[in-house]
Amino acid sequence: MGRWGHPHPSPKNSKTTSAAICSDYKWFTESRLRPFVSANPLAIEPARLYIPANPVLEDVLMGLLRALFIWWRNATPGTLLHTWLRGVPVGTDEYGNRYFRSKDGKRRWLLYNGTVEASRVPADWHGWLHHTFKEPPRGPAIVKSWEKDHLPNMSGTKGAYYPPGSLARGGVRARATGDYEPWRPA
Repeated sequence: MGRWGHPHPSPKNSKTTSAAICSDYKWFTESRLRPFVSANPLAIEPARLYIPANPVLEDVLMGLLRALFIWWRNATPGTLLHTWLRGVPVGTDEYGNRYFRSKDGKRRWLLYNGTVEASRVPADWHGWLHHTFKEPPRGPAIVKSWEKDHLPNMSGTKGAYYPPGSLARGGVRARATGDYEPWRPA
């Protein structure tokens, strides 16, 4: 039996051959290192972490990793800690975003409800965040008859605006009306 349980002469044995050592190495690399080594030696694989087969524990671990590294989904642990230690709650908007100020009133910030996207802040709260208004908005905003409902930035989604002539809209635009004259070098 070989050093690693392979049936051939042991390297300590006087009858050891280079073929036996090579087969030992081949067996070791194929059976023990296969999960860590790619078939293509130039391929770079991400590091593999041991994650237990317990789905609840896996969800907790993935949630912790997301909280640490994915800032665009929600607040980071540093922001949450800062808010917990130094923040004074001020209010909530209709989208569930929560607004805070520092105890001395100099700093203002918010914790988004969902994806961190600046266009998800309504105009009245935007004014308060940027010190345009001294007091935070109270109650629903006064809506004028000409105002449209607030929409977040739709770029990159199916609801994005594509002007006439855009390639995403078919690429057909109206013909020039004659008021355009191209520049021609003299």
